[in-house]
Amino acid sequence: MRLRTVLATATAGLAAATCLTAAGPATAVSNSRTGNACSSSVSIDRFSDALDKTTYDGTFVGNFSALAVDKDGSLAALEDRSSLFDLDARTLQPKRVVQLADENGAALDSEGLAVDRDGTRLITSETEPSIRRYSVDGRILDRLPVPSSLLVAPAGRAVSNQTFEGLTLLPGGHTLLASMEYPIAGDTSGAVRFQTWTRTKGDHFRLAAQYAYKTDAAFLGVPEVQALPDGRLLVLERGFTSGVGNTVRLYLADPRRATDTSGVEYLTGQPGVRLIKKTLLADIADCPSLGATAKQPQPNPLLDNIEGMVITGHDKGRLKVLLVSDDNAGATQTTRFYYLRVRV
Repeated sequence: MRLRTVLATATAGLAAATCLTAAGPATAVSNSRTGNACSSSVSIDRFSDALDKTTYDGTFVGNFSALAVDKDGSLAALEDRSSLFDLDARTLQPKRVVQLADENGAALDSEGLAVDRDGTRLITSETEPSIRRYSVDGRILDRLPVPSSLLVAPAGRAVSNQTFEGLTLLPGGHTLLASMEYPIAGDTSGAVRFQTWTRTKGDHFRLAAQYAYKTDAAFLGVPEVQALPDGRLLVLERGFTSGVGNTVRLYLADPRRATDTSGVEYLTGQPGVRLIKKTLLADIADCPSLGATAKQPQPNPLLDNIEGMVITGHDKGRLKVLLVSDDNAGATQTTRFYYLRVRV
């Protein structure tokens, strides 16, 4: 169900904050020129609630599941109910929205997004799961193959709504990588599969290697991955505990020496399988709150259901990383953008 009511957005306790966008008092900035530390590797510059509970061209703005930098420098923002927005990179204000559908015209559970070198959009849907290539105006151009084991049961061993969440093109654009959100049936708790594809002639993709990544706890899934220029990955782990709130952690991961698990039927912790190595960069709960407020219990009021991530540039040896939360069009959650600086 889509909400059509436009609600005013405001964040309490921001009297000392500076507003950086035209959207009013929805952006808070840190008091430090380099941002406030979340850890030795990550700092946060500001956050913005500017788009929370708004509409654009009759479409609810929210439910964001993925971000990407478009060829013109704007932000492509995908929501999990088939809408793809173009956002101004500076103000976050929507400039365009395109409605997506499958081959039968049905809505998607759209979760992962990558903008290819020709500007077309590679987009996952979590229900089958699937990856399709779309034109800028939303026409289906291609559909990628998916391993049978990663299909939702009974066709495969995956669980609906726990499949392809993250999507990223590796350096050079020849390899596409998608992360499953949670394990498939028969794999050990927390063992998440990352599937890759290799580009072929005509900008099609064929199935390639698969890798195993282990989350810190069974309740944590992988909502997003982003490739670094050297082939390593930024990986988000996220979970929710009723009455407590969200857990969101950012990791640096290296799949380059991991075992290809495409031929491993069950991941059970066997010694012959080398997992993707990972290093914790920051627990977002450890970031300063910057005056943010939460609509439900959270370990830190800055936190929400963070689901999307994109690297937007570099500055003084640090990556500029933008996160966004999925508000599920709900009254107890917020559409919030987080501006991080990450040293890897």
